[in-house]
Amino acid sequence: MATTRAALTDSDIRMLVKGATPDERALAAHKLCRNIDRATLDEEGRQVAHDILRVMAADAAELVRRALAVTLKNSPVLPPDVANRLARDVDSVSLPIINFSPVFTDTDLAEIVRVGGPKRQMAVAKRSKLSTRITTLLVDQGDETVVAAACANDNARFSEVALQKALDRFAKSEQVLQAVAYRSVLPLAVTERLIDMVGDQLRDHILSHHALSAELTLELMIGAKERATIDLVDQAGRAADPKAFVAHLHRVGRLSPSLILRGLAHGHMAFFEWAVAELAGIPHHRTWLMIHDAGPLGLKAICERAGLPPRLLPAFRAGVDAFHGLEFDGRAHDRERFQERMIQRFLTSSHAVSREDSEYLIERMDQSVEKRQAASA
Repeated sequence: MATTRAALTDSDIRMLVKGATPDERALAAHKLCRNIDRATLDEEGRQVAHDILRVMAADAAELVRRALAVTLKNSPVLPPDVANRLARDVDSVSLPIINFSPVFTDTDLAEIVRVGGPKRQMAVAKRSKLSTRITTLLVDQGDETVVAAACANDNARFSEVALQKALDRFAKSEQVLQAVAYRSVLPLAVTERLIDMVGDQLRDHILSHHALSAELTLELMIGAKERATIDLVDQAGRAADPKAFVAHLHRVGRLSPSLILRGLAHGHMAFFEWAVAELAGIPHHRTWLMIHDAGPLGLKAICERAGLPPRLLPAFRAGVDAFHGLEFDGRAHDRERFQERMIQRFLTSSHAVSREDSEYLIERMDQSVEKRQAASA
């Protein structure tokens, strides 16, 4: 008990119980709470400390109860019954405890969400860790701001069902949609549903940070019929797994010579390599050597093995040569300028490109110039 007596002095306890003013009792409460939090107490001392904390939690003065809540909000020494009592107190007392206390069980938090109202639900939503049970309840019962806060909390675990429910309830809420989109990890089905619900800026973020099925990526890149030639390979150039991407294109009959040609013209050499390897049935490393390092006959041989039209060989060779001859220079809009020069050299070096492909490449080059000029204006 020596440590207990040092931590919990009789004078402080007397001041807590008999202090003339709330300020005096709050000061004693703060000091006692700090000592209790730091002390190494035996079982008897812990029981004494818990009794003292219960006295504080029952004090008529809000200032005393707030001193208890703020001082021990992060502490594991707070008895659960005291934490739950404080959680039902006025906002200045309850919110710090609800937001931070590690002593709450999921059952405690579930009760707070069910009966606590929006402010207490928000405090739960912002906790440092949340289980799927609690996030599901928040999605079911919280308002827009509460659900957005929970979704924005990357330490909160969500089931796919709960995320889908959030999208159901708040399909028109930019706040909720953005919070879901910016989560570090999303189920594939949620990601793909979001694509149809958000604006261009969020869609770009989703495309850059979350996985999509090859089918949806294909649909997004191809779009409606009038946009059927809009750059599918721009997405392929960003794909985390180009091998899987071109394999899917091949399975669905989209890995056409024209698409491969356009990809190469845009400087997407990795896409070109994997596409040729897929069609040829040759490992990527061997395909790479035949395209880049095997002399003038290597490219011809691998294109023949891939079944690409002989008439396109000069165009493919011009594209590979142009790629080798151009370098990034490190200035602003590096990629855009590189692609413009690549397409320009590609077009002027080759007479085997169809009129349709030539018109497409010229149009894309014009769009790239306009985009770069608009960004520089």
